[in-house]
Amino acid sequence: MLNRKPRRMINQMNVVPYIDVMLVLLVIFMVTAPMFSPGVIEVPSVSRAAQVDVSPVEVRFDGGRYGWALDGKSHDADNLDALVAAVAPLAAGGRPVAISASRDARYSEVVAIADRLYQAGVSRVALTVRQDG
Repeated sequence: MLNRKPRRMINQMNVVPYIDVMLVLLVIFMVTAPMFSPGVIEVPSVSRAAQVDVSPVEVRFDGGRYGWALDGKSHDADNLDALVAAVAPLAAGGRPVAISASRDARYSEVVAIADRLYQAGVSRVALTVRQDG
């Protein structure tokens, strides 16, 4: 009789067949991908873009000083209440309000201005940053 040792069980997973299958799928996708043309999206066009007829009210805040401008005319406000009282009627018809602050302005104060404008009924408020120099 033959003195043969019994085969030992392999406790590792053989991943070679999986790699072969993945390479075959990769080749199939690489060959078939150029055959399909991408869908064409038809975007509607207009003859002329709509222009915004209303200029925004610019609210200025420079570290404690409040002001606002409309159509190139600047106005100063003594405090936040006076600013909101002056700007809210101008923005009642849907006119946008842009808050412009200097670089050194505290963000919490700028957000407080936006919050007070929202409480006064101004629905369109945007934040801008004015860079000095």
